[in-house]
Amino acid sequence: MTQLDAVVKPKTKRSKRFLQSREPKLTENEKSAMLIKGGNTSETVTQALKDLYSLKKPNAVTYKKKNITRPFEDQTSIEFFSKKSDCSLFVFGSHNKKRPHNLVFAIAGRMFDFHVLDMIELGIEKFVPLKDFKNSKFPEGTKPLLVFAGEAFDLSNEHRRLKSLLTDFFRGPTVPCVRLAGLEHVLHFTALDGKIFLRSYKVLLKKSGCRTPRIELEEIGPSFDFVLRRTHLASDDLYKTAHKQPKALKAKKKKNISHDAFGTRFGRLHMQKQDLGKLQTRKMKGLRKRRGGDAERGPSAAKKARTP
Repeated sequence: MTQLDAVVKPKTKRSKRFLQSREPKLTENEKSAMLIKGGNTSETVTQALKDLYSLKKPNAVTYKKKNITRPFEDQTSIEFFSKKSDCSLFVFGSHNKKRPHNLVFAIAGRMFDFHVLDMIELGIEKFVPLKDFKNSKFPEGTKPLLVFAGEAFDLSNEHRRLKSLLTDFFRGPTVPCVRLAGLEHVLHFTALDGKIFLRSYKVLLKKSGCRTPRIELEEIGPSFDFVLRRTHLASDDLYKTAHKQPKALKAKKKKNISHDAFGTRFGRLHMQKQDLGKLQTRKMKGLRKRRGGDAERGPSAAKKARTP
């Protein structure tokens, strides 16, 4: 048993609060990410890790020292760092002659119970860093709007897992609702011809002459052109277990209430059988019942009888 696995009893209130923050919860904390440099990295990979840290912070931890490890061959050190820093996502950057400008992702990786669940290796073919875009940026911690374009994200199993992984990495804080002025940052992912294109935009709200503003997008960087390389995906059973929710979080089903695809709420009412003969309708003079004699003689006779 390692030192991290041993049962630790808190001696101070501060350590007690720290251990309570690491305990399992019904609603987990926001997912944090580790950004790790490999034993050999290029300037492109180092700058890419810095820009990804800028997009992810404050929920990110960066390791500046080099770590000689190969995640696809041995995940022990990655899992150790994950448990130590309480991070469920990681990005490992490396560079060599066989796989230049490599991100294992980017590698991108995802943890379940502090064990590697998914790893997808992406190679950087083209990169424009954040510092090359000379314009104003968005505030730190802004929740981005994620847009995925391309049929591959729906057809290919690897691209579906990559879409889920990118959503986990960039989704930002969980909020109950978003106002229009709060949509300041857009991340656009495009899958085309075996490549993944990542673009970052700032939303500009312009005057349109009506209540709804005119929206324009301004590229603020960084810009990536990725190519998909190696993958290490969890089995379907393990992937299903990782997505399992506690029973306490599942919404209780209410009888006779349903929702459509747009979230509209519908209710069903059960009523007793009605006798329409006793139904009270609107009273009109033309529908009044005539007297017995007038009804037998007809309307013309009744009119003559009332004439003096």
